[in-house]
Amino acid sequence: MAVDLARFRISLHWKDGAGRPYGTIQALADALAARGARVAAVTNAGIYERDGTPLGLHVENGVVLRPINRETGAGNFYLMPNGVFAVSEDGARISETSAFGLDPGVRTATQSGPLLVLDGAIHPAFRPNSSSRRSRNAVGVRADGAVVLAMTRAPVNLWTMAKVLRDDLGCPSALYLDGVISQLWVPGGAAPETRYPYVGMLAVTER
Repeated sequence: MAVDLARFRISLHWKDGAGRPYGTIQALADALAARGARVAAVTNAGIYERDGTPLGLHVENGVVLRPINRETGAGNFYLMPNGVFAVSEDGARISETSAFGLDPGVRTATQSGPLLVLDGAIHPAFRPNSSSRRSRNAVGVRADGAVVLAMTRAPVNLWTMAKVLRDDLGCPSALYLDGVISQLWVPGGAAPETRYPYVGMLAVTER
């Protein structure tokens, strides 16, 4: 799904006004619709901790709810380089974590890993023949500034996903969001699954 930021907003959501996690795509979509928002899509955002908190940077409406994570560790999030997807009134960008600076104009930001593509280069750790195939979702930014929300239709490895985002979807930069439990829901499609609770979720709404 390609998102024109002149026509749509992209926002990040974790908890409602009472501090309760939304948990599911349906709960978030219903809450946004109740506020009068016209929802075009919802997808789960970055990887989260076992205690239900974002593992990395989480910025909602300009407020930092979780700080950037520059630590090292195991798992996809820590497959360096990882990165940050950020949106401001000037547009969207994907940056390597080590190079990211949180300027005052950033309204939405989520950190995840690994970076699939950065400046046209596929992550150096990926291999075309990798047997690690999963359903996965990702976010990319095209050269024209449009944001691409991508969800695989079948299990793929990270190299294949990165190549498709770069070569077929035109994204010189793209960030892995999560896998296995991921969803990209659009109104009119099948009802979203509710078996797995999410923490951060990205919503696309009409301006």
